[in-house]
Amino acid sequence: MNIKNSLCGILITLLLFNGLNAQSQDGLSKHRAGIVLEEFLFTEADFPSCHSATIVELPNRELLCTYFGGTYERHPDVEIRLQRKKRDGTWTAPISVAHGVQPDGERFPTWNPVLFQPKGEPLMLYYKVGPSPKEWWGEFITSEDNGHTWSKPQRLAGKLLGPIKNKPIQLADGTILSGSSDENDGWKAHIERSTDGGKSWTFIGPLNDGEQIGAIQPALLTHADGGIQMLCRTSTKGERIAETWSRDGGLTWSEMTKTTLPNNNSGLDAVTLQDGRHLLIYNHATRGQEGMGHKGRGVLNLAVSKDGKEWEAALVLDYLDAPEKQYSYPSIIQTSDGLVHIVYTWHRERIKHVVVDPNKLETFPIESGEWPLEEIPLVVSTEQ
Repeated sequence: MNIKNSLCGILITLLLFNGLNAQSQDGLSKHRAGIVLEEFLFTEADFPSCHSATIVELPNRELLCTYFGGTYERHPDVEIRLQRKKRDGTWTAPISVAHGVQPDGERFPTWNPVLFQPKGEPLMLYYKVGPSPKEWWGEFITSEDNGHTWSKPQRLAGKLLGPIKNKPIQLADGTILSGSSDENDGWKAHIERSTDGGKSWTFIGPLNDGEQIGAIQPALLTHADGGIQMLCRTSTKGERIAETWSRDGGLTWSEMTKTTLPNNNSGLDAVTLQDGRHLLIYNHATRGQEGMGHKGRGVLNLAVSKDGKEWEAALVLDYLDAPEKQYSYPSIIQTSDGLVHIVYTWHRERIKHVVVDPNKLETFPIESGEWPLEEIPLVVSTEQ
């Protein structure tokens, strides 16, 4: 199985590389500036559907990626799957590391895993368990051997849900901020804050009323002046990415407002780079926008900003104008070597991994929320 997956991964990488070469011959490679590698984590698995990937760099510089996989989203057989990218560049086969089977034997689906490596603490894997986002609860497991073995699941207490989709951040003083949200009474974002390495948490929020702006699944950016920026997915009527800012380490937050960037009621992620710039990975489309595929999830974009306010277009990672297809729920990190790693759902069938050199990106201003199609067009993907 491992050998088969490795060979398939190499084959897909070669196919994608050849596709990029073909684009180069057509004069399109300039629109892919910065991309180092594109590959699938697997091409065959014992589950037909997968979604909501998360990625982390381990101290030994291997990568771990988790996502949920099973018959389909919400099915009780959906479990948290894990794959490891070894130092030789191959991905191990998917294994199950968490499920929703309860002590009494009742089984629930699992959702939205999030990997996080706090400084000096065990590796954390958070995920949700329950029949739906309105009824789920948060659980977590830990590993002290880089994800080879895991503790027994623990359920988060009270209102705590853990990071709902995107990775927490750890500030210079050790404070951990986890962006979370609740869908019970409207879409409301909140912060879960820890000052003891994740052993205990303070609930801060909600940060919006769920009516004027319905917001979930926060991503967090840090700024040189100490500011912290939260970017959120919004409900159907929002159609814009929402934001709020903190100037006191996440204790208090500004009124949530809409940015100029569109949102298609789908997840996004963001990361602050070592050089202070910020990257945002998202679907640059609204839910009803024509020509953007399934509910706007047929296009996946990368944008860059120096201040978190003015954004520039960098890449269209994938695009296919087909109602049944989608690229969604991305996760993004920068590793110790300076490269950026992105994983995301590929049509609910596979997880795709893209590596980007942020120093080689060619960017163009996004004005009034409009993607600069003349400079970075929507190049139709060659599907494998």
